[in-house]
Amino acid sequence: MERRSDWYDHPEYYEAIFGTDTERELDFLLEVSRRYGTGGKRLLEPACGAGRLVAEAARRGLQVVGYDISEKMLAHARQRLTPAERRRVRLYPSRMEDFFRPELEGRVDLAFNLVSTFRYLDSEKAALEHLEGTRRLLHPEGLYVLGFHLTDYERRKAEHERWVEKLGKDTVVCNTHEGLPDRRLRRSAMRNRLRITGPGKNLLIETHWYFRTYDLTQARRLFRRAGLQVLEVFDFDYQVEAPRKRGEIRLDSIFVLRPV
Repeated sequence: MERRSDWYDHPEYYEAIFGTDTERELDFLLEVSRRYGTGGKRLLEPACGAGRLVAEAARRGLQVVGYDISEKMLAHARQRLTPAERRRVRLYPSRMEDFFRPELEGRVDLAFNLVSTFRYLDSEKAALEHLEGTRRLLHPEGLYVLGFHLTDYERRKAEHERWVEKLGKDTVVCNTHEGLPDRRLRRSAMRNRLRITGPGKNLLIETHWYFRTYDLTQARRLFRRAGLQVLEVFDFDYQVEAPRKRGEIRLDSIFVLRPV
C-alpha cells in the first residue's frame, strides 16, 4: 500500500467525496441570496478548494472570485473551467484571514463557505480578521453564508463519519475522526483517511490537523464582534423552506450573515 499525508494535494479524491451535491448547494445559495440579500451576480468563495461551486456558478453566467491556500487545488479549479467560464472567474492564492481586493470592496452580493473550512482558523484573531475582511467586501445588503459544525463540549465520545464514492474505476472511502473537544484550548484533534482502491491502485492518504471549536454562544459572539448579524440558520440539508426554529439547537449549522 502506498501512503501519503495531505488530502489537499489530491483534489480529485477530495472532490469525489465532497463534490456530490454541487448543483443543490448552489441552488440553495442563490435562493438564499434572492430571499435575504441582493440576489445579485457577484459571488465570492473563500477557501474555494478544487472549484466545484466556482465552476457551477460560472456555468450559470455569474461572476465569481475564489481563493484558496492550496496551489494544487487552485490548479485543479482552473483546469476545469471552459474558456467562456474563465472570463467570469478570478482565482487567487490566499489565506482566509488575509484576503482582500480593493476593487471588490462593498461589491460582493454573496460570499459562501459551507464545509467547516472556517474552523481551520485556529485563533479568535484569525477568525475575526477573516470575518471582518469578508464583511468589507460585501455589498451593504450582501450575505455571507457560512456553514460549519458547532461543538458539544459535553460529549464523551469521539465523532466518526464515513463516505464511499466511485471515481471512474476507483473506489474512494473517506473516514473522518474528530476527537474530544478541549474547552480551554478551543480545539479538537482531527484525522482523515482516504483509501483509494482500483485497478493497480492501493493508496492511503492520512491527514491530521486541529479544528477550532465553537458552541452557539461563542459563534454568535464572534459574529457580533465582526459586525455581522445572523438573519437565519439552516441545516446541512439545504432546504431553504425550512430555516431553523427559534431556540432550536443543532450542531450542523449554516449561518446567513449580513453586515450590521
